[in-house]
Amino acid sequence: FVFFTDDDVIVPKNWISSLIRWFDRSEVAAVGGPNFAPPEGSTFWQRVIDVTFCSKWVTAGTNYGNRAQGELEEVEQLPGVNAAYRRSILESVEGFDNGAIGCEDAMLDYRIRKGGHKLWQDGTAIMWHRRRGPSRVRKQIGNYGLVRILASNIHPEMRSWSHSAVGIFPFLSIIGIFALIYGALNGGAESSLWFTFDGNWDTPRILFHGSLGIISSYIAICWAGALLGTSPSRSIFTILAAPLMTFTLHWSYGVGVMKGWMRIRSGNPGLQIDDRKRS
Repeated sequence: FVFFTDDDVIVPKNWISSLIRWFDRSEVAAVGGPNFAPPEGSTFWQRVIDVTFCSKWVTAGTNYGNRAQGELEEVEQLPGVNAAYRRSILESVEGFDNGAIGCEDAMLDYRIRKGGHKLWQDGTAIMWHRRRGPSRVRKQIGNYGLVRILASNIHPEMRSWSHSAVGIFPFLSIIGIFALIYGALNGGAESSLWFTFDGNWDTPRILFHGSLGIISSYIAICWAGALLGTSPSRSIFTILAAPLMTFTLHWSYGVGVMKGWMRIRSGNPGLQIDDRKRS
């Protein structure tokens, strides 16, 4: 068996035993578990990031904080920070894709599943994973968006509507902000137009109240997702701050996705993405 984790984790004493026990089942090709930021020892913003990562929604299909239903739950992808594989399975798919730095775990899992094998998650096998600070996590998430698109170019079956949707998020955000400002400056925000459907619904009013409604709905979904998520760092303050961090990460991921699209159009996409300085 081969176990994978990162260099910025706090490994529980029972980590190996909590995962290796499942290999008694022949259908288990690989098994992993959720990862959370340690509430003690994390800064406020690291805890907000963890709450955002582990939100019930708005995570574009990632499973940082996925808590399996029942003993085991079949999943499409295991987080590389907390996973164990049968060595024979890794050898059968010839390991990671050549040249892949970033998204290598998702590509590996895709090829394992394509080979007819199953991946599973144990919701009790928790790994404590230190989150990066806001500036570094923005770069991290931007690179995630980039390499996910590059990986999907190699393996088209990995494409997902959610990644494309986040890819146009920055563009839609700019349109929404300009529409809100334009509507407000041209009379759409007058007090007599609030909390009523009466009156003339001209362009400024539609732009202002329509944009405001969409923004408010986005914030509400972020709050609800954070509240119903699985992060142990949830508190009234981290949940309140979650929409701001969610917007930041959606923007960063979307920019990364757009960079990926541009690299593909350039005819030289590659896979070499690494956001760490190495000596």
